[in-house]
Amino acid sequence: MKRFILILLFSVQSIICQANDVQKLVNAMTEHTPIINDLRQLTDEIGSRLTGTAANEKSLDWALSKFKKAGVKAHKETFEMPRAWVEHQALGIVSGDSIDFTTQVATMPFTSATKEKGLVANIIDLGKGDARAFKQAKQLKNSWLLIETALLDDQAGIHGLFQEYLDFVGIEKRAQEAGATGIIYMSSRPKNLLYRHLPSKGADNKLPIIVIEREQALKIQRLLAHNHQLSFTAKLDISNEASYQTANVIAEIKGSQFPDEIVLIGAHIDSFDLGTGALDNGSNVSLVIDIARQMTRLNIRPKRTIRFALFNGEEQGLFGSWAYTKQHNHELSQHMIASTIDIGTGKITGFFTNGRAEVIPVLQQVLNPVKSLGPFEHVNHPVVGTDNYDFMMNGVANLVANQKDANYASNYHAESDTFEKVDQQQLKLNAAVMAAMTLGFANLDNIPWQQQNSQQIETMVKQFDIETSMKTFGLYKSWKNKTRPAR
Repeated sequence: MKRFILILLFSVQSIICQANDVQKLVNAMTEHTPIINDLRQLTDEIGSRLTGTAANEKSLDWALSKFKKAGVKAHKETFEMPRAWVEHQALGIVSGDSIDFTTQVATMPFTSATKEKGLVANIIDLGKGDARAFKQAKQLKNSWLLIETALLDDQAGIHGLFQEYLDFVGIEKRAQEAGATGIIYMSSRPKNLLYRHLPSKGADNKLPIIVIEREQALKIQRLLAHNHQLSFTAKLDISNEASYQTANVIAEIKGSQFPDEIVLIGAHIDSFDLGTGALDNGSNVSLVIDIARQMTRLNIRPKRTIRFALFNGEEQGLFGSWAYTKQHNHELSQHMIASTIDIGTGKITGFFTNGRAEVIPVLQQVLNPVKSLGPFEHVNHPVVGTDNYDFMMNGVANLVANQKDANYASNYHAESDTFEKVDQQQLKLNAAVMAAMTLGFANLDNIPWQQQNSQQIETMVKQFDIETSMKTFGLYKSWKNKTRPAR
């Protein structure tokens, strides 16, 4: 009886200690930490971090040093990127019957360089570029197709952003089939703001695709409407080369009781190169580093191993997280949960549970210590387009933080994605939520789910009808031919 009482007291003490650890960590995340200065260094001193550039390599060394300085075991894991793509300079020239002006443009990734004289063709205004517009147009072959976009502001938000992605899938397919010279997208952002994002065929894209300043695109529309015949010359200086080696940065705090079971929290360290990648996704890189730093500083020993992943190559096709799942395939069954945060610094309102409804009750439990930062409502629909994807398609239970848009969409992949756009206070509160969730899962006595098999994943794809989303991000082909994931 005495031995039983001692065991019971020890168990109660252990539970109290774990609860205290979560509370200590939450408190630490909301107090003064280096998180904001880390973000300033990453965005102002290193800047944009397109994978394959010197700045991107510098950011990997920077992140590795941050983990090591905090006393967290960390290393780089190399992997291969399929194509090296960097835009050095891009210019558009509009000309025709007394009209002659230049405009700045941004190319969509994997657009090829032009010869010195540029790529020249007539401009056809295709309005919004829907199927009807393509059908009614008389001559599209060997022409630049000007496509009108809806204005993407803070009111349109993330829903407007993903509608743009969805619209571009059909437009790019129809333009390719019509033999168009290329696509000129009107920028969906005002005040001459340029941006870029992944074309629907990803690294397989062969169609010249550019974004032109909104105001200049509207001018072109007006000129065409008044019967001016216009041509467009794209002069593009781009490196578009063979595959190369880069790396993810991986750190971990070893579990005390279940060291072979892994709870992963990740963010992507790369960015596109027009702004400095503060919202997407430097803020959350700093968040992941700071959680590891504060856990180590407080000498917190989780029951399970917590792995901190800074994925590279996300913007150009989720290549870093894909590489991770291939390199760690032998232990994916021991990944109990993999979480990702990738929507800037808007308030966390809950999590996407990605077709794993069984996760929701446990998730609510581990978020209890930060319920005052809620309420949290979870969405059990699969997210496609960030670093949860390959975990999900390998059957690992996974989460993506669902956040208010704040100013994320209007600055998405644009020149305006810079340090001063970050909500510093909300970033710290989000860090507290992610810390409580991560440590909470790591300290559970039992996690009641397993890695899904191939049939369960296929059922999920059909049940939630995510094939369109997969096409949007250039992921459908590899799913159908079973090259990603290869199980």
